[in-house]
Amino acid sequence: MKKVSILCVCGSGVVSSSMVAARLKELLAEKGFDAQMKEASPISMETEIQGNKFDLIACVSPVYEDYDIPKVNAVGLMSGFGVDDIVNECVKILEKE
Repeated sequence: MKKVSILCVCGSGVVSSSMVAARLKELLAEKGFDAQMKEASPISMETEIQGNKFDLIACVSPVYEDYDIPKVNAVGLMSGFGVDDIVNECVKILEKE
């Protein structure tokens, strides 16, 4: 399995990002990725980025800054709409890393 590191961002950095992290980790494992997940809020994500290397940012809340890390809108992982499209977008990005 290919190891990747993903930062999941939601408004508080707790509930929604944890749900997305768990779901995305599971779905990416099915595609051959060993995803290490970290949750953060938009305010705390800058600190997380400074201390870690992330291959992808999965956003539930808007992230307006450009950190030279690919971003994916992951709201659909909570609603169940467009899950396959989100996972495919993540896989496409992670295969380039």
